[in-house]
Amino acid sequence: MAKTKQQKEVAIKDLSDKLSRVKSAVFTSFDDLPVSAVNQLRRQCRAEQVDYVVMKKTLLKKSLAEAGVSGVDADSMAGGVAAVFGYTDEITPAKIVSTFAKSHEVMQIFGGLMDRQFVGLEMIKHLAALPSRQELLAKMVGSLSAPMSGLVNVLQGNLRGLVIALNAIREQKQS
Repeated sequence: MAKTKQQKEVAIKDLSDKLSRVKSAVFTSFDDLPVSAVNQLRRQCRAEQVDYVVMKKTLLKKSLAEAGVSGVDADSMAGGVAAVFGYTDEITPAKIVSTFAKSHEVMQIFGGLMDRQFVGLEMIKHLAALPSRQELLAKMVGSLSAPMSGLVNVLQGNLRGLVIALNAIREQKQS
């Protein structure tokens, strides 16, 4: 059923609002994907607090213009267009889509948005290869704690050596 002009205006407003708040977005095709696969992708997106939105290219173009995003050529995207919007970090949408596309070869990745600029497929692949925010935080904590634990081990070594020396002196005096 075709949308009315009001419904289209609401969709454009909603989409441009999402585009203005987004940290990163990935544009994909959803043609030839079974409904069960699309639903699985939607569940993965919900679990990671990202949005999966299917849209018409004309609405996408108008929303991009309204949000002030440039460089996206929606006409070059073949078939239907879906977008995965990430609001909390830049890497999650690329990771979700790339992982999903590996198991569903009919899915195409067209590119995405970073800092309100269009980025190509290669950049999306690079983003997907980066470690997640949690992994990076864990590595940083490990890097920060390594010198402290090394200092503790050095200080314990001196104390251990003192205890051994005092033990040796005590045994020498007892014999």
